[in-house]
Amino acid sequence: MIGIVGYGAYAPINRITVEKIAEVWGKNGKAISKGLNVKEKAVAGFDEDACTIAVEASRKAIEDFGIDAQKIGAVYVGSESHPYAVKPTASIVADAINAGPELTAADLEFACKAGTAGIQMCMGLVESKIPKWIEYGLAVGADTAQGRPGDALEYTAASGGAAFIVGKKEEEVIATIDETYSFTTDTPDFWRRQHAEFPRHAGRFTGEPAYFRHVIEATKGIMGKTGLTEKDFDYAVFHQPNGKFPLRVAKMLGFDYSKVEQGMITPDIGNTYSGSMIIGLASILDKVKPGQRILAVSYGSGAGSDAFVLTATKNIAKKRAKIPVKKMIDEKKYLSYAQYAKFRKKLKSL
Repeated sequence: MIGIVGYGAYAPINRITVEKIAEVWGKNGKAISKGLNVKEKAVAGFDEDACTIAVEASRKAIEDFGIDAQKIGAVYVGSESHPYAVKPTASIVADAINAGPELTAADLEFACKAGTAGIQMCMGLVESKIPKWIEYGLAVGADTAQGRPGDALEYTAASGGAAFIVGKKEEEVIATIDETYSFTTDTPDFWRRQHAEFPRHAGRFTGEPAYFRHVIEATKGIMGKTGLTEKDFDYAVFHQPNGKFPLRVAKMLGFDYSKVEQGMITPDIGNTYSGSMIIGLASILDKVKPGQRILAVSYGSGAGSDAFVLTATKNIAKKRAKIPVKKMIDEKKYLSYAQYAKFRKKLKSL
């Protein structure tokens, strides 16, 4: 048995609405919000970055599920907004949660799916035939995503993250990871060159040949591998670059809205990039019942998708996050555009 033994999610308390951003650029905020199906986004404070977000999420995963951090043998932090170009985020997170120093650690980057790549790596190490390779692995996806002022990305690029602890003790696993499947191609839909402040994207090209192709193929791949169909899943969560794409892809794959509703978090906090799908997965773990099955599919520009089939165990009935994701999201403080710009400027200067 291998699976999730602990999880935690974190989103900054600060929010700015799509309408406030649109107002500055003379755009129709209501129309943009409706078109994206995003009402507002979470904004990192001037003293928050991808590292602090990763630490907060990891601490929740450890404390809420009673995990001994000294038994974590691997820490992987996925992000496209690591605070340092040369200096690992993962080592900071490991020290902050009192893990190590006997562990392996690394930063990962694959646009928005770096966190799920970390989960796959932890699965391999935990499941390794090498005796006592590692007992637990920690995989985190965290970002303080940024969009160029006035660009379409500015309405959705948000801050947040989630952490998952992978283990294999039967009495601790709350959701088994039954299968995983990845689909990857060289599709340049979104990129940022070294030293460039903001990412660039290929507009509508990011839809059909990028997001939809990879998410659909990864889903079909894992269904073919397991012999499962959409009817066999109680919940499904897909990467959420906005609030429309995941609903559209769910419909294309035959999933009812009732199966994706619990994991839909982008309309309320924006696209947290590496944290997007996995925060949604954490929200589903807040509610799933023993025996129920979950489909989780990430997406990262460049481009690739990781798909997972998980099944909740009897342990989920007594082990969950102390503060559900939906409740955490409800705690917020609204910013003006001036305050938002000030926070972003201060963060970049630290």
